[in-house]
Amino acid sequence: MQHAFNLLSCHLMKWDSQIQKELPPFDCGDEDLNDFFAHEAVLYADELLGKTYLWATNEEPHCIVAAFTVSNDSIKSKLLPRYAINKINRPISNHKRGRTYPAVLIGRLGVAKDFQGDHRHVGSQVVDFLKDWFSDEDNRTGCRFLVVDAYNSPGVLAFYDRCGFRHLYRSEDEERDFYGLPADEPLRTRMMYFDLK
Repeated sequence: MQHAFNLLSCHLMKWDSQIQKELPPFDCGDEDLNDFFAHEAVLYADELLGKTYLWATNEEPHCIVAAFTVSNDSIKSKLLPRYAINKINRPISNHKRGRTYPAVLIGRLGVAKDFQGDHRHVGSQVVDFLKDWFSDEDNRTGCRFLVVDAYNSPGVLAFYDRCGFRHLYRSEDEERDFYGLPADEPLRTRMMYFDLK
């Protein structure tokens, strides 16, 4: 029987060009994510559009276990349907409700193929880490929500649902309308959020 892998047995590092040269290529089994981490992550950081971090094994040869990119974002309640505004506002005290709430966007998140599997729970550990990281009292900025523009596939949506994220829009049609997409155009991602309080 295999036991869950613990990210505490790894070390967290900022993804930069030096690390990229020293560690073997990251492969999470998704070409789009692999391409982002290999070619875009450093450029995003240089342009201050997102910061990428990774966990690497402590034992040699070091390898990347998981990687994620985060950036500042917000939930703009004035752009949401009435029911979604109520859902977002309900847990916030009346005198603190506003039109914009600070959030952190999980722009990319990948787990290396060798560390994937239900028994390992590495992806869930990454999300739990992010929840703690941005709700910790030592965090240097206010952040009420984590948001993710999740791939619109059953497995990915179920993963974020298990991690406590909720859909911002009730249906794909509603979300498609919000983005002004034609009815016959596939919706590649779904916006989901997690309230850090």
